[in-house]
Formats: sequence, C-alpha cells, structure tokens
Amino acid sequence: MKWKVLQEYLFIVLGVLLTAVGLDMFLVPNRIAAGGVSGIATIIHYAAYFPVGATMLAINIPLFMISVKRLGMGFGLRSLFGTIVLSLLIDIMVPVVPVPTRDPLLASIYGGIIVGIGLGIVFRNRGTTGGTDLAAAVINNYMKLRVGVVLFVIDASVIVTAGIVFKSAELALYALLTVFLTTRVIDIVQEGFGYAKAALIVSHKPEEVAEAILRKLDRGATALLGKGMYTGADRDVILSVVTRSEISTLKELVAGIDPTAFVILTDVHEVLGEGFKRRL
Repeated sequence: MKWKVLQEYLFIVLGVLLTAVGLDMFLVPNRIAAGGVSGIATIIHYAAYFPVGATMLAINIPLFMISVKRLGMGFGLRSLFGTIVLSLLIDIMVPVVPVPTRDPLLASIYGGIIVGIGLGIVFRNRGTTGGTDLAAAVINNYMKLRVGVVLFVIDASVIVTAGIVFKSAELALYALLTVFLTTRVIDIVQEGFGYAKAALIVSHKPEEVAEAILRKLDRGATALLGKGMYTGADRDVILSVVTRSEISTLKELVAGIDPTAFVILTDVHEVLGEGFKRRL
C-alpha cells in the first residue's frame, strides 16, 4: 500500500513537471492564457511582471484554505502537493527551458497537448493542481451551481480578459483552441483511446449467440435480464466486449444465427480484466 501511494506521488510529480514544461515552453512565452489559474497568472505576469508560478501559488493557497474550511480534507493532500510543486517548478524552470517557437498556433497546439498529458497523469493518480476546480467546488457549495457551468464561465472570462489585456482577439482564439486540446488529451490519458467495443445484443436466440461468442471469438458474454416494452416479454440481452479487429466477426456471427437481432456497438475506453488490460 505504501509503495502504491509513493508511486502515485511520483506520477503526480511527473505530471506536474510536464504541465510546467508546457506552460514555460509554449503557453506563457506566447501570451496564451488558456483559462484557469495559469491563465490568470499569465495575464498578471504581462500586466505587472509578477512571476507566473508565484502568482499561481498566491491564488491557489487561499482557494485551498477556503476549500478545506467549506469542504473538508476530502480531496486530500495530493491537491496541496500538486499545487505547490507546480508553482515552484514553473518559476524554477523558466531560465533553463527553451522556447522553441513564437508561432502562436504551434504554441497553442503543443502547449495544450503537453499540459493535457501532464494534468491527465495528475488526475489519473488522484491528484490535482488546485486552480479553478477548487474555486468551482467552493462556488458550487455556496450557490449550488453545477461545477461544469462554473468552470466554463471562469475559463471563458479568463480568455476574454486575456484578449482585452493583450489587445488581440487572435490570442483569445488560440487560448480557446488550447483549452479544447487540453481537455481532450486529459480525457484520453484518463480513459485511454477507444480501442474496444461493447456490444449489446437483443436476439430471439440468446443462448446460441452467447455460445458463438464464447467458442468462436473466445470472449466473455453476460446475459442481462431485459423486457420488451411493446410485447411485455422477458428476454436476455447479451453483453460482450470485443476489440476493434473482432467487430466484423462478431456482426457476422450474430447475423448468421439471428438476422433479426438488434445489435448496439459503443466505444469502451478502458477494459480491466481477463483478455484485456491487467488490473493495477
């Protein structure tokens, strides 16, 4: 257990390091304030010449204290740890990290991807880097507004403010692109690519379909109790998870047994268990 906790903290450090690299190499030097506390700190940095990391820490610590008072320590020390380490790394790395491009489009793309990978690693290991997610949680506690709505309003406000301060609508648009990329990459890191498919099969011959999946595909099949609302009849719904390369074979098997079968295929981002990814 202790090794697992230590491993999580090491991955949080790795994620925070990548986040700091993305900010120092691409986003901050190119004045891309992609929402959140880092975006606010970027605006303040160019308006008042305060260090980005120190500004982030100055904003996050009060948020953290308010969160502890209102919400308790449920989100754990990982939040405080990630917040402090990120703020320190951002300022420490500024003199040594090169700025490979001054093209805002390239900076927004690469910065968004690297920051997304970093934050995804942090979130995957049950950590956070503070920021607007703490503010959103506090506002939700006070005003009962949905966290997603609050985050959207905060990020949008930061991006609009950046466009005004920097006198550039283009930089605001680049920041919006960065937010989109970061969000998508975070989802990919946490959930994985959609490498598998879940199949829900409604058939008049569920036993035969399940047997074919077990024998010919060597995949598991689970019968879920269902009820046809039109007929009122009970029937089994077969659930099976297959890889992308097995989708065509699955459809052929089902069609060969029951051409009238109803088949639903949906993306599965992560599968833990026999035949797929091993559990941690």
